[in-house]
Amino acid sequence: MPRQTFSALFAAAACTAVFGLSALAQSALPTTSPAERAEARDIFKQLIEINTTDTPKGSVTAATKAMEKRFLDAGFSPDDVHLLGPDANKQNLVVRMRAAAPTTEKPVLFLCHIDVVEALPSDWHTDPFQFVEKDGYFYGRGTQDMKNSDAALVFTFLRLHKEGYKPKRDLILALTADEEGGRFNGASWLVTNHRDLVDAAFVINPDAGGVEMDHGRAIVGDVEATEKVYADYQITASNRGGHSSLPRPDNAIYELTTALNKLAAYSFPFEMNEVTKVYFGNLAKQETSEMAENIRGVLATPPDADAVARLSREPSFNSNFRTTCVATRLAAGHANNALPQTAQANVNCRIFPGHSPEEIRQQLIALFTDPKLSVKYVSDGGKVSDIAPERKAIVPPAPLKEVFEPLTRFTNAIWPGIPVTPEMEDGASDSIYFAQAGYACYGFSAAALERNDVRAHGQDERLPVDSYWKALDFFYSFAKAMGRA
Repeated sequence: MPRQTFSALFAAAACTAVFGLSALAQSALPTTSPAERAEARDIFKQLIEINTTDTPKGSVTAATKAMEKRFLDAGFSPDDVHLLGPDANKQNLVVRMRAAAPTTEKPVLFLCHIDVVEALPSDWHTDPFQFVEKDGYFYGRGTQDMKNSDAALVFTFLRLHKEGYKPKRDLILALTADEEGGRFNGASWLVTNHRDLVDAAFVINPDAGGVEMDHGRAIVGDVEATEKVYADYQITASNRGGHSSLPRPDNAIYELTTALNKLAAYSFPFEMNEVTKVYFGNLAKQETSEMAENIRGVLATPPDADAVARLSREPSFNSNFRTTCVATRLAAGHANNALPQTAQANVNCRIFPGHSPEEIRQQLIALFTDPKLSVKYVSDGGKVSDIAPERKAIVPPAPLKEVFEPLTRFTNAIWPGIPVTPEMEDGASDSIYFAQAGYACYGFSAAALERNDVRAHGQDERLPVDSYWKALDFFYSFAKAMGRA
């Protein structure tokens, strides 16, 4: 979408959204009672303590069955609660809240993956699959990514049902498998095989966006409008090996580490697109003078190279400026007393919109300049191939008034005065599967996190307790607003 068109559409949506904002910001949203918070906390705890990793110990189905039971026990019709999937251990749950009367309006889909990344207990200070509350935080694998939103939306649907709420259009909640990797991605499988269950006017995906905090101060509310393309590459060095008493510098480990050191020292070219320009333009209005000056330098024509370099030292900014690639796994050697014949690394890339996985594969080959290395693409299901896909990133959808108006109002009711802005997700999400099928997707988690405390996929993942309570308040009002559209 041309810059002027996207910027004009977003500006119009933002103006509409903030009309009458100050009056609303002074009033409180409906909040959860202590009893309701206890129920919502119990749902969160239950999900955290069910291991949903793509490992022999993990089971997505255990979690979706547990949530299925909650919905059926609450009185949802079995006709509106569907547990299904291509693998017995990767069953997805799709729950529909029916409109009060037949309508031609398409539903709104809330898309939530329920699987999590593996966590080694030996690396953590608490058990990653035990829900621990301490020092104002909830700890556990998935507290940020994304069982907080899973739990908040399960609770929201249950609360609305208990209150007898009847929307004017159907609301759908999908809890899916294998967003974090694996052979049975639930979002892709549902949109391909059971479109009737998830067909919607648009998709809300809480696996993106949220509220950025800086030392306790809310800065900006991010709504995903596009995202990077995820790609894994298998880098392999092979060598004839030999006896370890006769070391040679041309062994497989040396060849591989030489290539990885080149990658570590390399920065892909600086880039911006229409979404990141709008995002940084809004951010500049909220930041301190030095930061704002650097952002204005980045937005200048041409960009100030020194400003780009200064902001690139911050990982979250750097990832918004370019494609990033990093080695995430290593394997080498076959015996302690032998020169390694094979050394292998997985390189994970998050590709800036406009570039394909095959284009980046060719760039890696050119960077390594070693014909003895092989650079192959690894699919989400683990299949290794010589050629990578040519697919590119999500085209930003128009910022629909029916999404941005309530989203902005309710965000400002909780975090007064912050701008709500489109962003480019520097990771990746299941939005790609629905976007490729023609659905507009918007990512917003309602989670408020400090910029320097993003622990998704990392050690001691945690969520501020207060952030969870605020997300409950947000999703309750937002889901009702989606049902009234």
